Amino acid sequence: MTFVIIGGGPTGVEMAGAIAEIARYTLAKDFRHIDPSQARVILIEGEPRLLASFPEDLSSSAMKQLVDLGVEVRTGVRATNLTETGLQVGDEFIPCRVKIWAAGNNASFVGKTLGVAVDRVGRVMVDDDLTIPGHPEVQVIGDLANFSHQTGQPLPGVSPVAMQQGRHAARNILRMIKNREPRPFRYWDKGSMATIGRNKAVADLNFVHLSGLPAWLVWLFVHIIFLVGFRNRLAVLFQWAWAYLTFNAGARLITRNFQSEMRPPA
Repeated sequence: MTFVIIGGGPTGVEMAGAIAEIARYTLAKDFRHIDPSQARVILIEGEPRLLASFPEDLSSSAMKQLVDLGVEVRTGVRATNLTETGLQVGDEFIPCRVKIWAAGNNASFVGKTLGVAVDRVGRVMVDDDLTIPGHPEVQVIGDLANFSHQTGQPLPGVSPVAMQQGRHAARNILRMIKNREPRPFRYWDKGSMATIGRNKAVADLNFVHLSGLPAWLVWLFVHIIFLVGFRNRLAVLFQWAWAYLTFNAGARLITRNFQSEMRPPA
């Protein structure tokens, strides 16, 4: 079986690593008639390198970690002619029934109904205070907003951006209720992380770049810290530790369906 993931951003990298790890380790011995470890996992990225928003050293590390998991990485090529039987990648046609799109999507159609400028994917061009030109009473945030006033490039469509914009928009609304001027938005970039597999990840913490086991441990720590409540954190930590030590082993019985073969003829 062949899996093709289109898009080498954080979503595509994490998806490719997860599928490869599940096929080669988690489900490797759970079937009698097929060998999941022989599955092909192909990651396609149109840009010259994976994780284009990350520093080059972390992009190279992510690619090496994926290759170590058995993922076939194709960069600088684009997928075209997607059909039920496969897809075209450059000059090669890859037979494949499972294709996963991880290269992003267009923004919601709501943005185009506002009557203001939008970018090529439909995001609204907002002012530096997250309002739309000519309408200070309307604020647009998250994936629907193209905010490029800070770096010259649109902020990434990730949850930290939307969360900070949401809080800022709420504060500005309260200021305007009191007849005070809204303040410009400034995004605090705390870093970026992408997990690839067991003991495999990359992390850009601005002041330091981590890859492999250290990045994977930082990724675990950050996700546990953001859980609500000490009991939830402790429960998740125990569950993850157990899954790590046991390789997520369980009582799985995956067999063929013999009911149709055993049913007496009509």
